[in-house]
Amino acid sequence: MLNYVIRRLLIALPSLVGISLVLFTVLALAPGDPFEELATNPNVPPEVRMALRAQFGLDDPVWQRYVSWFTSMLQGSWGFSFQSRINVDQLIMQRLPTTIAVIGLSQLLAIAIALPVGILAAVKPYSWFDRIASTVAFIGFSLPTFFTGIIFILFFSIYLGWLPFVYRSDLSSTGWMWWWEQFKQSIMPITVLAMFQAASMMRYVRSAVLDVIRLDYVTTARSKGLSERVVITKHVVRNALIPVVTLVALQMPGVFGGAIVTEQIFRVPGIGSLLIDAILRNDTPVIMAVTFVFACLVVFFNLLADILYGWLDPRISYR
Repeated sequence: MLNYVIRRLLIALPSLVGISLVLFTVLALAPGDPFEELATNPNVPPEVRMALRAQFGLDDPVWQRYVSWFTSMLQGSWGFSFQSRINVDQLIMQRLPTTIAVIGLSQLLAIAIALPVGILAAVKPYSWFDRIASTVAFIGFSLPTFFTGIIFILFFSIYLGWLPFVYRSDLSSTGWMWWWEQFKQSIMPITVLAMFQAASMMRYVRSAVLDVIRLDYVTTARSKGLSERVVITKHVVRNALIPVVTLVALQMPGVFGGAIVTEQIFRVPGIGSLLIDAILRNDTPVIMAVTFVFACLVVFFNLLADILYGWLDPRISYR
């Protein structure tokens, strides 16, 4: 399997280089100037603005700027934020733990909801439980996260006053009280993301289990006298999870993208809000770094899905 992983990484490297080239070219040719505010400020001489552009290489050809950026990235330097006045990698590392915590917990909650509900709905198809679960899933998948986020804020924060609607990164509490306040302010963004992901995931789980539960080997397992619980858990669910793994792996980068909206609604200081701020301020080094991180996530989770296939299905070999 190690050789397989190495081959996949060697294939992924040219893809990442091509993606970075396209992203950098598009951002370099996009209209706008990161030092536009300086140009409109009468207290800043034009010479200062021109000197800053020359210092950061903004007047160089695009290919030369890309080579400089790519070389610096390989050396561990992802550029300098024009607005925050700090290194981009440091700025991302400040926001990344919050995003990973919110998205990771939302995905765990979505899986914890989708798997049992989808399996039970497939074991008892067209029952009242299946119909109710499918209806709720369709509603949850149809409602965008910004709509459910606003509903949550109106109901739980304004009407009931149970949960804070603004995520604070500067909590003054310490000890267990800090963990409790952190948990309270994380409930709504995690739940909003989890509901949207669980809705689509449940439908995939139900469809995959329905396809597997009708196969001949499942009937053979039942004819051997195995209990229904053993048949479902050991013979049906494991094979049915293969397409679900593909869905979850391919959804993860999309979840990071979807978290952009959720982080803006609840003011979560994560990667999503960082990207939005960078776009509004035309901070191209930050935009380039964050979008390239998203591209790396797509490649990583595709590789992770391929590795999990071999664990779920012994018939798959890595050659």
